[in-house]
Amino acid sequence: MNDVIETPGTPDKDARTWAMVCHLSALVGFVIPGIGFVLGPLVVWALKRDDSPFIDAQGKEALNFQLTMFLAFVVSMVLVVVFVGLLLAAALAVAEVILIVIAAVKVTEGVDYRYPVNIRFIK
Repeated sequence: MNDVIETPGTPDKDARTWAMVCHLSALVGFVIPGIGFVLGPLVVWALKRDDSPFIDAQGKEALNFQLTMFLAFVVSMVLVVVFVGLLLAAALAVAEVILIVIAAVKVTEGVDYRYPVNIRFIK
């Protein structure tokens, strides 16, 4: 296996694992539509943010991304009126899953991941 070599400043394995869980917990939204996408990262971040600055930063990043995606989905639902909303919603769903997986992989490697499009609601 290709395990990450911990150097000074690299988050420990436990912090990387919980940061990964922060990102992947957004997939709960596919089971609990509506609030699940936000609820998953919010719960994990609230419970583990004091354990590590890395978990805190990645939890905020995951939560901000889910809030940004929620806002984008709301806009896409408004655009259903002009028949592009469903296509936009489908594209957003695919992009969301891909970006969540990329984020999970990167934080497992110890990288301080930032989503390419993210409104920083929580700083």
